[in-house]
Amino acid sequence: MPGDELWMRRALGWARLAARRGDVPIGAILVKDDELLAHGHDAREVLGDPTGHAEILCLREGARKIGGWRLDDCTLYVTLEPCPMCAGALVQARVKRLVYGASNARWGACREGVDPNILANPRFNHCVEVAGGVLEAECARVLKETFREYRKKEQ
Repeated sequence: MPGDELWMRRALGWARLAARRGDVPIGAILVKDDELLAHGHDAREVLGDPTGHAEILCLREGARKIGGWRLDDCTLYVTLEPCPMCAGALVQARVKRLVYGASNARWGACREGVDPNILANPRFNHCVEVAGGVLEAECARVLKETFREYRKKEQ
């Protein structure tokens, strides 16, 4: 869709900030009516919180801004395919659409890894539209380069 690359580039900026802060370089942007509603990046290390994923923090901020938990008509842009926890949160928040960058063969819960059916499970009362692979190479490169740097520091 028009604008997907623009919003993903903004999410990449948040991913790079996470890396500078010593966390996993994943960024997320929540958009409603083509306007930025919320943003976030992984902050598990910084917060000491296992739920400190970019998607969760972004959804929390978006819900605070609109004054409720239903994020109908919102699109979440995230640089890496969400894990099962984050995919479940997207369903619970009633997010309309998810756009992700790099696939996550290990932990992905949209099309790749552990459970590719969470967002479209017909047993749930809500399904999330999914578009993957937006700026995939760039999103994957940020992850690879960051982890390469982390490994160098450990040596």
